[in-house]
Amino acid sequence: MNAAALKETARQLRLDVLEMTTRAGSGHPSSCWSAVEILTALYFGGILRFRPEEPWWPERDRFILSKGHAAPLLYAVLARAGYFPGKELERLRDVGSPVQGHPIQHGMPGVEATTGSLGQGLSVGIGHVLAGRLNGHRYQVYALLGDGECEAGQIWEAAMAASHFRAGNLIAVLDYNKYQETGPIAREMALEPLVEKWRSFGWRVSEVNGHEISQVLDALVLAGQLTAAAQPQIIIAHTVKGKGVSFVEQDFTFHGHALTPEQAQLAREELNEAR
Repeated sequence: MNAAALKETARQLRLDVLEMTTRAGSGHPSSCWSAVEILTALYFGGILRFRPEEPWWPERDRFILSKGHAAPLLYAVLARAGYFPGKELERLRDVGSPVQGHPIQHGMPGVEATTGSLGQGLSVGIGHVLAGRLNGHRYQVYALLGDGECEAGQIWEAAMAASHFRAGNLIAVLDYNKYQETGPIAREMALEPLVEKWRSFGWRVSEVNGHEISQVLDALVLAGQLTAAAQPQIIIAHTVKGKGVSFVEQDFTFHGHALTPEQAQLAREELNEAR
């Protein structure tokens, strides 16, 4: 896709998330919206190798959504990528539906891991790296982390392990929107100095504006070119929680709440005006 098409895809994904969560009456739309450009770059910018018609192709690149509460965004991306019909998105959080509030491995094609217990996705990514090494596969593993879950000790255990095992084909992206469910990250459990922390664990670190798709793409391309160095990499994407809907942006009280029908209409109008 060219730049204009990628930007339009990102807008459509925000609308998809809005419609899904509003219909369900629950979910985490603001946590999805901060990561839209990241997943747009990965899936539609020529980065991730995948085959929707063959979701378990052994040589596919792996994407692990560690911040599993952003599942509506992942489902919207997978539907637009051709893994399953978009009609399935209407079943979000329905009883018995495979389109649940957090991803379930084998629940829907393209979902690589069951996530939602925060802090575990990076460890899952390392597992994929080591399994590929044993099986002779040369795929890349991408993991999207939330900043709130970086308060969990398992993230840092995984960071240490990735460096130790020279997991050069592991690329993490941090959705650094600066807020978690209970308030600002800086107040709840400050992460700074974040770049220095990751570097001290042996990782190569870069920083981008997470809503500038060109910057995200450039960082991902460079990361892919450096995997032979056997050093795990993280892209810290500075983002805005709730990006795209002005009255939701940086209001952490929207973290775990769907918009009301009235709020959704205002959001829909704002997103349509951004066309």
